[in-house]
Amino acid sequence: MKLRALTRVRTLLLVGATAALLVPLTASGGTAASASAKNNTQREADLYEINQIEVHWHHATSTHNINEMMALWAPGAVFNIGGQTLTGKAQIRNWFLTQNPAFHHHWESDTPTYKIRVTINGDKGTLYFQCHYIDTATKMVVAYPAVDHKVQKINGKWLIVDSADATPQLSP
Repeated sequence: MKLRALTRVRTLLLVGATAALLVPLTASGGTAASASAKNNTQREADLYEINQIEVHWHHATSTHNINEMMALWAPGAVFNIGGQTLTGKAQIRNWFLTQNPAFHHHWESDTPTYKIRVTINGDKGTLYFQCHYIDTATKMVVAYPAVDHKVQKINGKWLIVDSADATPQLSP
């Protein structure tokens, strides 16, 4: 009888000691794994949102939607294009309305996905893409400019803060 009681006590002590060691290890491992998964999910969401800048850019130019285009820019954004430096949304808006050829022709705008590059570092990043403008009447590519954007997450939304025309890649 005493041997049985002693065996039960030992078993309970062993189970208790094992649980006391495993519970904190499991909890910290779960927390680290959860944090890593959360960070990865946030990074993927940020990459998606930055990529949506390119999507909206091309939709705005194809449909001549200046409000959609301007929603992509931060209030104090800078745009270096064609030797000009445009500062602020008013100057950038005016350039699209008066000088951007895509807003004055019936062109469809597209980007080959393999020519899009995105980087993220915290709440800042970069976005490079090309615009292949296709004349809807002739079905020919009529222009293929490229842009390098610096983007930033401002009040929860990724916006262009600095942009410059770039040399397009003509091959992969």
